[in-house]
Amino acid sequence: MNPVIRKLQVSLAQHSLLLTQTSAFLNRASASIQHPLCGGVAPGNERHYRSMPTHGIGRWRHLLPKEAPKKKKDKHQMKQIAAATNTEYGTLNVKVSGYDMTVVEHYSQYIHNLCNRLGIKVAESYALPTKTTEVMLMQEQGTKMYVDAVLKTHERIVQLSHLNAALCPTFMDVILKNQPEGIELCIKEHTAADYQVRFKARPELEGLIAQMGQKDH
Repeated sequence: MNPVIRKLQVSLAQHSLLLTQTSAFLNRASASIQHPLCGGVAPGNERHYRSMPTHGIGRWRHLLPKEAPKKKKDKHQMKQIAAATNTEYGTLNVKVSGYDMTVVEHYSQYIHNLCNRLGIKVAESYALPTKTTEVMLMQEQGTKMYVDAVLKTHERIVQLSHLNAALCPTFMDVILKNQPEGIELCIKEHTAADYQVRFKARPELEGLIAQMGQKDH
């Protein structure tokens, strides 16, 4: 046999033996993992950090000072109505109303932002209960009426406090020039009746309270 071919066969045999030994060693190494602390044998997919002393790393809420227990919110009460002076108006309500809730909301936000830029104090900004109006039509032949459309009126209030009389004409001019189509604007002095309108009436509950009062007497 040619000595060159013989040397080639020996080298190939040695190479295949080396690959077999390497694969056997890798299989034994992957079968078990030595625990870094205890030296024991554990499965390869076990997560050791759950039982290690550093399992609380990343937690920070225990470092914050303990907060005092929250007090129960008091019932909403009407704020004192500011009185007008020679140079300032008292508490004024800028009422924005319309059928499109998105336009009403955006226009009330515009007025609020304008007040912030002009230095006008905004005491409160809130929404009033939505009003529903049914449009009734009568049939051409007959007296029976039917509902043709249901209109919902959305209202927002931006309550101003201590509006400067000299600044008022400029403020009114700006909001009137930027008033959207279909939006009604009304500015009036705030009263106790305006505060009560904020809350939705519940006649059934009021009737039950009245009956309970009569039974007590």
